[in-house]
Amino acid sequence: MSSFKLYFKYIRLNFLAGLQYKGWPIMVLQVMIVVITDPLSLILMFSRFGNIGVWSVERIVLIYAMAVTSFGLAETFCRGFDYFPWRMIRTGDFDRVLLRPRSLFVQISASYFHIHRISRVVGGTSAIIWCLWKLKVQLTALDIMTIIFALIGGLLAYVGVFLMTSGIAFFTIQGLDWIYIFTNASYQVTRMPIDYMPKTLRYIFTFFMPMLVISYYPASAVCGWGESYYKGLLALPAGAAFFILSNFIWRFGVKHYKSTGS
Repeated sequence: MSSFKLYFKYIRLNFLAGLQYKGWPIMVLQVMIVVITDPLSLILMFSRFGNIGVWSVERIVLIYAMAVTSFGLAETFCRGFDYFPWRMIRTGDFDRVLLRPRSLFVQISASYFHIHRISRVVGGTSAIIWCLWKLKVQLTALDIMTIIFALIGGLLAYVGVFLMTSGIAFFTIQGLDWIYIFTNASYQVTRMPIDYMPKTLRYIFTFFMPMLVISYYPASAVCGWGESYYKGLLALPAGAAFFILSNFIWRFGVKHYKSTGS
């Protein structure tokens, strides 16, 4: 069986197992409510005080939604790496994974699949469509390609964060809380207009973890805010480069792994 088929077999089994839990519709609804209400304070603030310079609420929500959707895709399809430090390193279960003659990436990434994580993808995608409609953007084929590249690049970037966390966990034997700066906290940063963002944050989320490259620049190119399509299309190679860097850290960790099981 190919790695591709094995991955989707894992996902299918976890999906069917999740359906056995009667409370899954409530969990889907719960996450959807969180996704919808998360930017609510921003919308209320703009409705009260109006735009900040050229920044309207639709602009900010569009950038935010691009980042949220990318994060949701990574959470949905590579959830296993998010749990890896706690569920496999600390318990020693990773020893069993090493014994199987199959790809470590496939076995771990598909080892967990939570149905309710799809809510973030659906909510983020809906927000992107709503913002583009409110901004009256007439999408061309190049625009659609830019958005798709941005979401794939974002998926790779966030999976890279999970991989990096897992690679470091081989030495710390636990997850690191500061890594959440690059996951859940990172897309919250997009709620701040880039013109008013501190330079340190802007540099970190552009040149290290390319969160602004996969959200702001593609949105700006598609909506005509001044950035070129060249910068917008950089999302995919930037996400891929971050993923490759993280993969080196992961492989380095695997190479130096010593069993932690009892």
